[in-house]
Amino acid sequence: MPPRPVRSAANVGVRLDDADVVLVARAQAGDRTAFEQLVRLYADRVYAVARRLGLPSDAAEEVTQDAFLRAWRGIGSFRGDARFFTWLYRIAVNEAKRRLERERTHSLVRSLDDDGAVEPPDVREEPYARVADAELRRALAAAVVALPLKYRAPLILRDIEGLSTVDAAAVLGLGEAALKSRLHRARAAVRSAVRARLGREL
Repeated sequence: MPPRPVRSAANVGVRLDDADVVLVARAQAGDRTAFEQLVRLYADRVYAVARRLGLPSDAAEEVTQDAFLRAWRGIGSFRGDARFFTWLYRIAVNEAKRRLERERTHSLVRSLDDDGAVEPPDVREEPYARVADAELRRALAAAVVALPLKYRAPLILRDIEGLSTVDAAAVLGLGEAALKSRLHRARAAVRSAVRARLGREL
């Protein structure tokens, strides 16, 4: 089994680089140490995606574990047609979707004000770049979590995680046109929900 993912704030924002290619090749040859390095690089981001998709912290931890276990078991099938983190994100998102479908209760859409909650960080894509106050962040977080998963996932991957349209579409198994359409609807729904809750535009 792979090591338990250890999340560290220092790992957030790590991007794919040439080192991934070397580490993946070594992991495919059975090098557990190489896979452990990949875990350290991406555990934070996998956990964050699971949280933002609507899972509470304990379930997100389990999904992170399961995703890396599946990645370890399936590393031999990775052919490099996609980038490693795209392949890993797809595993993680599918795990999170299965968990959400299995545990579809009101607890999965609880307020992100709870202890350990993850707030959307400032990124370049609108509307998040203009989020400045706590009230608006809470309204925005609630609007995102309330989206149907088919719209929530594209918005999280594209606008919060900062993936490119190509990579986000690959993670979700969608064409670029479909990804853009869902993203447009998600952004519009979030704006509408925030306007209804706060009486003002993003």
